[in-house]
Amino acid sequence: MNIADRIQYLRKQKGYSQEELADKVGVSRQAVSKWESEQSTPDLEKVITMSELFEVTTDYILKGIEPLPKDVTQPKKKPNASIFSVAGTAFNLIGIIASAMIWYDKQNASAIAIGVIFIVIGCMIYGIGMTISDEETKSVAKQKFISINIWTVPFIPLAAACNILLGIGYIAPYPIMANPPIAFVAFGVIYLAIGILTDLKIAKNKKAHNQNTP
Repeated sequence: MNIADRIQYLRKQKGYSQEELADKVGVSRQAVSKWESEQSTPDLEKVITMSELFEVTTDYILKGIEPLPKDVTQPKKKPNASIFSVAGTAFNLIGIIASAMIWYDKQNASAIAIGVIFIVIGCMIYGIGMTISDEETKSVAKQKFISINIWTVPFIPLAAACNILLGIGYIAPYPIMANPPIAFVAFGVIYLAIGILTDLKIAKNKKAHNQNTP
């Protein structure tokens, strides 16, 4: 569609005859006829007048460029997933430290509860972040979060389990010195096995991904 076609289209869309359009623009009917038959083109002043009359932009009349609808907005940039990965990791670490400090001071089950609450919040922050963050940043953030927090998340529940089942029965967030050696050995072996095997798996997957990526 050229400028002649657009003028004719807009005129008919408004229901104007060539003579009516000519009166509104301030030209003769023959001038409008020549515009629509490609015998001549309107000057800029007439284009501006027609753009106001037809409620379109001058760019549309001259070039056929339509403006974006007013309700169309640029999509908002999503946050980097690493932000949530770091925030979740921070909560998990705070949970372990707070739990240990409370146990050292009061030696009651509230230490475990507070530590677990912090860790749950940390994992929730990470989980929510992974759903709302930028897709391109998720893979790296996921690898970092898991490789670090495989050491933080199991610490309190594993320590408490070893203290209860193999130790002196205290529900403590870290191995108690009064425990028999078997409790320390069990905690160390299981804890290291979980962390090391998981990190090795992540490293293997990362290497395979890099090899398959051109």
